[in-house]
Amino acid sequence: MNAEAEKVYVAIGNDLHDGFKTLGWTLTKWKSRPISIVILHVAYSNSKEYVYTPFGKLPASSVSEEKVEVLRRYEQEKIDKLLSKYLDFCGKVKAEILKVQKSDEPVHELIVDLVSELRITNLVVGFTFMKSSSWKSKSAISGSFYIYRNKAHFCELFVIWGGKQVFLRDERIMENDKGVRIAKVSTKHSLKGWLGKMFMDDPIYSSERNLSLSSASPSCSNSSSSRSYWDNNVHELENYYEELLSLNLQEEDCEQDGNSAPESPVSTQFNILDHPDSDMNAEERIEHLRTKIEEARKTIQLMKDEAKGSAERQAKAEWAINLCSQRTEELEAQIKEEATIREELQNELDSAKEQIQEIVVDIEESKTRLSSLLELQADLSSKLQNSTAAKSRMEAQLEKTAKTREGMVRETEELRRQRDILHRRIEFCKERDAIGMAERSTEVSCSTREYTAEEIRLATDSFSEQMRLSSGVYRGRINHTSVAIQMIDPGNRLSREDFQSKVELLSHIRHPHLISMMGFCSELQCIVFNYMHSGSLSDILLPVPANKRSRKTCRPLTWHDRIRIASEVCSGLGFLHQAQHRPGPISHGNLTLSKILLDQNLVAKLGGFGPFGIAESDEGCGIELDIRAFGAMLLQLVTGRNWAGLIEEALTMGKAGLVQIVDNKAGQWPLDLVDGLVDLALRCVSVTPNGSNSVVDLGTAMEELDKIKAKADDLVGNIRLARGIDGADADDVPRIFICPILQDVMKNPHVAADGFSYELEAIEQWIIAGHDTSPMTNLRLQHPYLTPNHALRSLIQDWQNET
Repeated sequence: MNAEAEKVYVAIGNDLHDGFKTLGWTLTKWKSRPISIVILHVAYSNSKEYVYTPFGKLPASSVSEEKVEVLRRYEQEKIDKLLSKYLDFCGKVKAEILKVQKSDEPVHELIVDLVSELRITNLVVGFTFMKSSSWKSKSAISGSFYIYRNKAHFCELFVIWGGKQVFLRDERIMENDKGVRIAKVSTKHSLKGWLGKMFMDDPIYSSERNLSLSSASPSCSNSSSSRSYWDNNVHELENYYEELLSLNLQEEDCEQDGNSAPESPVSTQFNILDHPDSDMNAEERIEHLRTKIEEARKTIQLMKDEAKGSAERQAKAEWAINLCSQRTEELEAQIKEEATIREELQNELDSAKEQIQEIVVDIEESKTRLSSLLELQADLSSKLQNSTAAKSRMEAQLEKTAKTREGMVRETEELRRQRDILHRRIEFCKERDAIGMAERSTEVSCSTREYTAEEIRLATDSFSEQMRLSSGVYRGRINHTSVAIQMIDPGNRLSREDFQSKVELLSHIRHPHLISMMGFCSELQCIVFNYMHSGSLSDILLPVPANKRSRKTCRPLTWHDRIRIASEVCSGLGFLHQAQHRPGPISHGNLTLSKILLDQNLVAKLGGFGPFGIAESDEGCGIELDIRAFGAMLLQLVTGRNWAGLIEEALTMGKAGLVQIVDNKAGQWPLDLVDGLVDLALRCVSVTPNGSNSVVDLGTAMEELDKIKAKADDLVGNIRLARGIDGADADDVPRIFICPILQDVMKNPHVAADGFSYELEAIEQWIIAGHDTSPMTNLRLQHPYLTPNHALRSLIQDWQNET
């Protein structure tokens, strides 16, 4: 919130230039704080006995009532314009006018009363403000000192002279900020000095005087004769004005000389008369008195001459005033007449303009309508001809299109039939490969290998930090095969018998979507698993910048891949729950995204279960907790967000809210599939740990996921068929870049003993599965060693960069 603006009261006079300087000093002084400016304006009450004219204050009886009203209205308009300019000068700073009516009370006393009444804390007084309230500078300075002495203690006074602050010293002297005296209470000005300054400094009056001297109207003979009379006397009036100014300057020089002299001659004479020297004799005194009497007679004569000159000046001033009054009345009459004529001419001009404008508009509208009619006629004629010619062509094309449509319908039906057959073959191959891999894994598990501690250390580079994947899990390489080695926490080491029994249990858990054990080491108590090259589902959905696996993720999962992964996880979890071997059904207990691993083909395999899983101590949590965790995993697949600890929030949002925040990185989700996934997820997370509110089980979830997956497969098949990419991509990719096993572009090609290049992970899995023959020639491989094909890898990378 902004701080409340501080009020600063600024008292400025009618001098516009000096007023701008005073306001500029105020804005600079408080530029770092928010303020609002209140401009103090003292409105002098209009006297009925006097009226202010450009020649000064004159008796109201000497001017007509209409002229008095015009002069007062003119004076008020001038003051309003001046105040408006002051407000505009303040710019963006809030400013307002406070008008105070002045009575007989002096202006400095009025300001002191306002300080106490309005609780003014900051008062800026322009020196011209005090000067405009009095004709004498002495009174202005005295008024400033009066305000300084009598203001309230909470008010801070700033006196500004010419845009700079002045300081009051010794109650009589004004100094600037450098300590130089600029004024003192001894200055004296006469009435003529004020009158001369008003005549010379007032630009408005000067312009009006020039206007009055230059404007005339030849409408009648009386005005012409008045103009001649005025022109004949203008020069004499200007001489009289210059004479007044010269008298003012002479009076000021005399006053300054009088102030510098110790005392005047007249006062000296009287002092001598009052205090004669006691050492003089009678004759000397008489002679001295005669001299003084003679000087007194001369002084009296001088005063009589001055009185006579004053009377002459007064008569001349009355003559000038009468002349100006007559001229003013003539000009006002002429101005009124010209204003009337101007108004009549302006009305006639406006009426003529309106008529011309109406005629121009009518002409333009007529031209526009005529042009539109001509264009419409030509357009209709052309369209009629084109329509006649096109009718015959369209009839022929319609017959041809009908025949073409029949052929396309037959081709579409054939393509759909071939697509269905292809999908059934793909599903059959996937099931056959999964069953074959499970059988091979079962066969291999019967002869699960036990590794030595030296082999484990050699594979992990003595458990170096570079090979560590997570806490207690290391990546290694045994017999040219990448493996993951899980160490048992040293604080939870088992006896040899317990370790062997748990290894035997893990060797019997085989499923296409459960991570399988390759071997173990009894000495170090660690288990060797297949290495999942694509990391965990958490690395893809919730990447961490510092995680190396997150940085290596090639692309985000599409919505189709996510539905497939959900189905694979449900299949593996259902296998654990329905296990028939000892010790019976197994609950995972800690199903999170980090426990769902992905191989190079993004096939999901469930890890972290069984006797070596993290959830081994929470085995009693039950199947219900696994169902809740599976529901949370579905929400994370759909939304791309981590809902750990936020299940209640998800339930509060409901299906409608969750559908609005699907993960757009997965592509354009089909709405019906999203609804099905979110509905299944919410039902899963609603399962209570004790099973009292069980609304779904894994069997039901698997059935619903199979239906959703089937719809997703159909949608993807239709999209590929519509885009025609089933065979286009294969034709664009050079055959040498495609792995014979995976039928996909190779990322890390290696040459086997048969001379063909394969994807490293694919040929390793082929050899680990027990195959000793070539996938291409079906001949026996002479050795299992693989050689990196760097040349082919470079060609593949160049091709990918170009495409």
